[in-house]
Amino acid sequence: MLLQPIPAALAGAAARRSSGEPPFSPRLRRRVLSPIRADSPPIPLSASASPSRPAKPPVCTADELHYAPVDGAGWCLALWRYRPPGNAPLRNHPLMLLSGVGTNAIGFDLSPGASFARHMSSQGFDTWIVEVRGAGLSMREYENSSASGSVTIEDASGGIHPLDNQSTFEAASLQNSGGYASDCDDLGIVALDEPPLLAELSNFFDRISKLMEEAVVNGNFHEITEKVSVLSEMVESSTIIGPVREESLRLLKNFQDQLDSWERFVSSQMDLTSEYNWDFDHYLEEDIPAAVEYIRQHSKTKDGKLLAIGHSMGGILLYAMLSRSGFEGAPSNLAAIVTLASSVDYTTSNSSLKLLLPLANEFVCQAHPAQALNVPAVPLGTLLAAAYPWASGPPYLFSWLNPQISAQDMMHPELLSKLVFNNFCTVPAKVVLQLTTAFREGGLCNRNGTFSYKDHLRECQTPVLALAGDKDLICPPEAVYETAKLIPKHKVKYRVFGEPQGPHYAHYDLVGGRLEARNMKL
Repeated sequence: MLLQPIPAALAGAAARRSSGEPPFSPRLRRRVLSPIRADSPPIPLSASASPSRPAKPPVCTADELHYAPVDGAGWCLALWRYRPPGNAPLRNHPLMLLSGVGTNAIGFDLSPGASFARHMSSQGFDTWIVEVRGAGLSMREYENSSASGSVTIEDASGGIHPLDNQSTFEAASLQNSGGYASDCDDLGIVALDEPPLLAELSNFFDRISKLMEEAVVNGNFHEITEKVSVLSEMVESSTIIGPVREESLRLLKNFQDQLDSWERFVSSQMDLTSEYNWDFDHYLEEDIPAAVEYIRQHSKTKDGKLLAIGHSMGGILLYAMLSRSGFEGAPSNLAAIVTLASSVDYTTSNSSLKLLLPLANEFVCQAHPAQALNVPAVPLGTLLAAAYPWASGPPYLFSWLNPQISAQDMMHPELLSKLVFNNFCTVPAKVVLQLTTAFREGGLCNRNGTFSYKDHLRECQTPVLALAGDKDLICPPEAVYETAKLIPKHKVKYRVFGEPQGPHYAHYDLVGGRLEARNMKL
């Protein structure tokens, strides 16, 4: 029996990508194999597939790919499902994973040996990664008049590029565990034991790094280029002779050429972001409820509730859900939650994201908050992919970038590269600007500024495990604690990962860092 056609469309800037390419070095280009391109042919649904379970594209390394429609929003959310093996412990609740702002599912499933999602499913949890609107494989719905009675899924990877041809990992067993277990659900942290992250510093190019640190992300490219030209002239007129001088000039010229290319590429991406017209509250009020309901309908749950783990903004969404439930006096549909590097109040911390604080003032003043950035969206994936070659290799212009993501020796270099090149998407300016209210007095608030998401956490009746990384520059431990302390003491556990002599944990090490796997019990 043939399936009836459904409206389907692409989501994310990658689907509307121009022909320009970021200025990756040849070395890094060779490492990114078999890319999923915007001009790839549509992937048809198989005859045995269903509208909510289309044929799985190679980039999806889950056991199953589902789509959950968001009523009235015109979006279908991609849900990556990992079924527990038949010999795994039986669990009472399915597990929902929520990633951070501007990210997709890849961060939870970097490789078969470094997969948070796969580890959790091996522990018996029916595990689902949710990709909110605009992220990863989530896609818009639209009426395709040219479709000839077939359903297609075009590339909506949001810049996902597998590093090798073995990116798809199928589980050895797709058996459903069935039944119910005891009342205790174990929560684990995946880890990877790999060689340390390699790092070098170049004294000569420290000066260039300082120039770049002065730059604003939205880029005063011309000013930086002029400074580099001056530096190049200094090298030419200096007493440095021989190969050192020639190599310095070559690297400077290459940097200047790449900077010009980067400016053109980012400008082209800015032109493609006019449809990013949603904020944090859209995730909270529309996307997550749709995902929760879909998971409840397709998983076995003892009481209709889910377990949830949220990283960064994913954890913020979970806190906001609990706050809303407390305000409304309604029971939560979450059995328990774990937050990784998440907070709704950063005012007492020294977060590196405080550079966004001036935008919060604009958020309050602007009738249309996106005007504060003068762009409707921030191509985070494009910016990080363009910057990373200069963070991981000579001339180390962005050497400060890596510690924002991972502490030294905590993530294998190849996996760190995969995370940077594959995990990040375009972020609507409205999302960024609403999140900046977490740095203002009162903490994160709704789009109208009439509801503070920290105010009703004291009424939380859901068990919470709040985890922090000791070297997290984005969400420091003091920020995590600032939120955790608001929850009734008998309902919350707070823990900081890391030891004085190491190992240390930065923002993404709680999801993809090395060391042996640990089990956390609520």
